[in-house]
Amino acid sequence: MKLSIITATFNSEDTIERCLNSVIDSNIYNYEHIIIDGVSNDKTINIIKKYQKINPNIKLISELDKGIYDALNKGIIKSTGDIIGFLHSDDFFQTKFILSEIISRVEKENLDGIYGDLNYVNGDIPPKIIRRWRSNDFNLRFLKNGWMPPHPTLFLKKQVYKKYGLFNLNYKISADYDFMLRILKVENLKVQYLPKVVTSMQLGGASNKNLKNILMKMKEDLKILKNNNIGGLLSLFLKNIRKLRQFF
Repeated sequence: MKLSIITATFNSEDTIERCLNSVIDSNIYNYEHIIIDGVSNDKTINIIKKYQKINPNIKLISELDKGIYDALNKGIIKSTGDIIGFLHSDDFFQTKFILSEIISRVEKENLDGIYGDLNYVNGDIPPKIIRRWRSNDFNLRFLKNGWMPPHPTLFLKKQVYKKYGLFNLNYKISADYDFMLRILKVENLKVQYLPKVVTSMQLGGASNKNLKNILMKMKEDLKILKNNNIGGLLSLFLKNIRKLRQFF
């Protein structure tokens, strides 16, 4: 099976090289790494083009977009792989073997998707783990209790996107949460938990950049819970309380 890794970039010169190497160093061969760039004006594009010269699996599209979810949607549409995963420009895969294990599991057990655990790290060299998001086996009733898998670790077959659609651009911060609720509430979808750290994510994303974004995210999350008939204020409260355990 072919794997498509999608990365959205904008002025990512400080971290894009680590991101690119994380994919290149993985022990997989049948893959493409699609970079959707929002017309960066730093050295990001030059770095990507340098890597393109030695790795034909890297594909670059640089054009104006409507934000990260629009960029990810473009990547999904352009992808030619059987399985799609995301790697943000600040992030990296935990080990060089994790992608091959994901592909093997999806193939062997005929899964629609797979997800794992996530580390939040700082920008130090080497990075220091700040939070540990440990997930668990999926159960439909967990969604009402504010549970969700870490989206950066979620890999899905492309046919899932074809059937259930892309990210809803009406949500500026929580479109990934909306998408996950939309597909996970489908009872016949076969999604499995891989109890390993899949991705390390550098702190500083849009959702927790400042108080305004935190409040916007909570407002969007509540709307998403209601629109998907999953829950309401209690679900939102439990969703946020769950984050506390990630620091211990």
